[in-house]
Amino acid sequence: MDSPHTGTATAAGAAVNAVDFGLKGPRGWAFRGVDLAAPAGSFVAIEGPSGSGRTCLLLALTGRMRATEGHAEVGGLRLPKKPAGVRRISALGPVTGVNELDPAFTVAEHLRERALLQRRFDGALRSLFQRPSVRRAAARARIDAALAAAGLDLATLPKGERTSVRDLERLEGLRLSVGLALMGSPRLLAVDDADLKLSDAEREQAWELLRSVAAAGTTVLAVCSEPPEDALRVRVRNEKTKESTEEGAADALAETGRA
Repeated sequence: MDSPHTGTATAAGAAVNAVDFGLKGPRGWAFRGVDLAAPAGSFVAIEGPSGSGRTCLLLALTGRMRATEGHAEVGGLRLPKKPAGVRRISALGPVTGVNELDPAFTVAEHLRERALLQRRFDGALRSLFQRPSVRRAAARARIDAALAAAGLDLATLPKGERTSVRDLERLEGLRLSVGLALMGSPRLLAVDDADLKLSDAEREQAWELLRSVAAAGTTVLAVCSEPPEDALRVRVRNEKTKESTEEGAADALAETGRA
C-alpha cells in the first residue's frame, strides 16, 4: 500500500488547480491539455475512455508522476516543482499496479500494518515513552475513526476482521482502501477506477462514500467511467491515437513503479 502521510485529526482539504497540464512518455502523450480549478473539499471526477491517461493524471496530481507540460498547484504546492510536498499531504486509495490491497492479508493485518506505519510517521520518538496499552488504544481509535469514515462495518464481513482481502466484495475492498488512506488524515484522497465492476446500486454507494469524505473536508479525486452529476468533472484528452496513448500511459506507470 501507499506510504502513510502525516496529518491532523481533521483533514483540511487541498485546493487543486491545473493549467494546460500534460505528461509525455517515451512513446507519446499519456495526457495533455488538462485545466482544472477545484476548491478545497471538492469531489472531482476524472473521466475519459480507457487508455486516455486518467490514472496518469491522478498520479501526477498527487506528486507520484512528473508532468512535462503546464503546471498545477495542490494545497498551494506547485507541480512539477514540489512533488514531495504534495505526496506528504495526499494519499492513494486503490490504484492498480501502484497501490493495491494484498489479497493474502486479512483486513485486520492491513489495518494493523497501516496503524504501525502511521505511528512511525506521526512521531515514533514520542510513542516510545507511552505505555503499550496507551499505544494500542490510540491505534484502535485511529482505525475505528477511519473505518467509520469509510463506512466499513467489520461485523458485516464473512469472518469479521479476519476476512481475507481476496474474499471481500468489490465495494468492501474500496471502503477498506479508503479507510486505510484516511488513517493518515490526508488533505487530498485519490481513488482510481472508483466505479469499476460495480452495480448501479453499488456505484451510488461508492459516490455517497466519496461525497462524505469530501464533505468532511478532504478533497477527493476519483477516476470513473460514469461520474455522478454533482461531481466537478474533468475530462482527459490527448492528441494521439488510442494505441500511442496506452503505450505512453504504460511507460509512465512503469516509471512510477520503479520510483
